[in-house]
Amino acid sequence: MQFDIEINNQAVSAKRGETIKNVLDRIGIHVPTLCYLNGFSPTGGCRMCVVEVDGISELVPSCSHPVTEWMKIKTHSPRVLKARKVLVELLLASHPDDCLYCERSGNCGLQDLAGEMNVRERKYHGKRQNIQIDKACQSVVRDPAKCILCGRCIRVCDEVIGVSAIDVVGRGSESKIGTTYNKGLNTQTCVKCGQCIMVCPTGALTEKSGLHVVLDALNNPELFPVIEFSPTVPASIGEDFNIKGSKDILNLLRAALKKIGFRQVFDASMAADLTIMEEAAEFIERFGRHEQLPLLTSCCPSWVKYVEAFKPQFLPNLSTAASPQQMMGRLIKNYITTSAGQKIENVFVVSVMPCTAKKYEADRDRMKDGVSRNVDAVITTRELVRLIRLLGIDFSSLEPEPSDTHYGMRSSSGNLFGISGGHLEGLLRTIHQMMTGQEMSTLKISELRGLKGKKEARIKLGKITINVAAVSGLPNAKALLDDIEAGREDFSIIEVMACPNGCINGGGQKLNSDEKNLKARMKALYDVDDEEMIKVAHKNPVIIDLYDKFLAKPGSERNIELLHISRTKNESL
Repeated sequence: MQFDIEINNQAVSAKRGETIKNVLDRIGIHVPTLCYLNGFSPTGGCRMCVVEVDGISELVPSCSHPVTEWMKIKTHSPRVLKARKVLVELLLASHPDDCLYCERSGNCGLQDLAGEMNVRERKYHGKRQNIQIDKACQSVVRDPAKCILCGRCIRVCDEVIGVSAIDVVGRGSESKIGTTYNKGLNTQTCVKCGQCIMVCPTGALTEKSGLHVVLDALNNPELFPVIEFSPTVPASIGEDFNIKGSKDILNLLRAALKKIGFRQVFDASMAADLTIMEEAAEFIERFGRHEQLPLLTSCCPSWVKYVEAFKPQFLPNLSTAASPQQMMGRLIKNYITTSAGQKIENVFVVSVMPCTAKKYEADRDRMKDGVSRNVDAVITTRELVRLIRLLGIDFSSLEPEPSDTHYGMRSSSGNLFGISGGHLEGLLRTIHQMMTGQEMSTLKISELRGLKGKKEARIKLGKITINVAAVSGLPNAKALLDDIEAGREDFSIIEVMACPNGCINGGGQKLNSDEKNLKARMKALYDVDDEEMIKVAHKNPVIIDLYDKFLAKPGSERNIELLHISRTKNESL
């Protein structure tokens, strides 16, 4: 049912069930908010979005208050503006005065509101919190003193990721946002995904920076620094430099990394092809035995951590193939650079990922070869942008630079790993060839594409048909595993990514991204699949060469030792 309401003396059409903010967003009137998250039920907690409504004595939060017929609203009256300004001043009363040093300076919701409300002096003085910064987690740093109790991190951790590692502790004026048993984020429940960082409006939650380690390595003449990057990075980094994401960004990124000082630059998509080969062999072996099915992908470290903490009965189902990040690091140190005469102890491998959990993955005991890590340092897409700017590199003026190593060739299947469903799509192309000896008649699997949280497909492998699924967001994964345990679902392969829509929406990506950004990144990855000549991992000449000269056949004992990891070892991390 539609009816008219009045907003700022103008008649506006509204629908029953809408909130005031819904209507304001639709007609282009901005009201500030700190607690509101699009797609979530509103809480009205921060009160920043209050408006004045005729007939109601108190100001009402527009995010949660429903519209009614003949309602008259003022969104920016003197009373409303004064209330919002006071709210900002009260939040600043006890907030740390370290904006010059804060990770979020220039990209802080509270800082933006202070400017918008013209707050230019400290009017109220509150007691400063002397709370220790939580640095124990390998991926996320938590500074409780900068928390404004908006609750966004709690909702995302609970509703989107499904682990509830953060919650409100205490009551009334003693309330604060804390962790399980107040033991910090390095607990059994936190999966290190960084989605809390993506929604935090202040510097209360940030990634643990690896830039200082990378800079030290670049300036150490005894080290041979090399770098690998996820396929998602060239699909998204152009956003920060006002360059449309496309295939050309790949060669611009290579040029930037060479200017930074990395001696060799590697595209982890090549290692993704290798992951496909090993996973395909692993699936065929399991399928033949009718054991440990469904095969669960294991490239997402947050997902692996979730299984270990919440669904350990499915540990045998996880693929033992290492992630592309780890395979690339292992190959660089054990074959590529050592074959070129470099000593393994001098090779320093840096990885650029759209994911904070990759920092955690690189630090796990199982990702080390003795005392040496496969990957020495991991930085996020955000950190790489800061590094490029720190070193004064004008990204827009760079000349594209193709790969300078034999190992720069990848298939478009490996490049699809950045989007939910892409990993599974590339894997199925190779499984089909290995099981039937023929290529799939249509390589594109439309059922596995798009931004849905759960995607299913039935795939014919000769005379056999298997059910497969791709899910993103751990609550979707939990629901699917629950259905499998109850006998309601039957799948042969399931791809899982912890972050909604996959790595394109990872916790290390650009802050304040929206669906438009996600669709652009997804399109960039699918465009590569349309344009690349090599579309399947098993036809990548580099992969063929690696198996001929260094590796045995996919799934062999040698490769199990080199490229796979145990899923049963109990680790503290």
